[in-house]
Amino acid sequence: MISAALGLHGKEEGAISAHAATTVHYLVARYADRTPADRALNWLLQHLRVCAVGRAELERARSFGWTDFEDAVVAAAAEHAGCAWIVTRNVKDFAGSPVPALTPQEFLLR
Repeated sequence: MISAALGLHGKEEGAISAHAATTVHYLVARYADRTPADRALNWLLQHLRVCAVGRAELERARSFGWTDFEDAVVAAAAEHAGCAWIVTRNVKDFAGSPVPALTPQEFLLR
């Protein structure tokens, strides 16, 4: 959603979807172990706003008709949370998003 780095410096508020936080914890625990996974989650919770994903966001995501439902959920969560941008390395996956997508480089250079 919005860059955590700028959020840390007070220029922007960073956000992450709730399901992305669970994915980060799972991946860190799988490839390292639970202790660094817990530290990663603690960092996310300390520095980023968590955007809820409930029925409304899931229904909105489904209405997009995208092939990648997970990306659609990110777009719907960003829209519901009032995010200005989605920061992603896969901008093309968010071509029809109601929230504009930028690469990390584009975001940092704006």
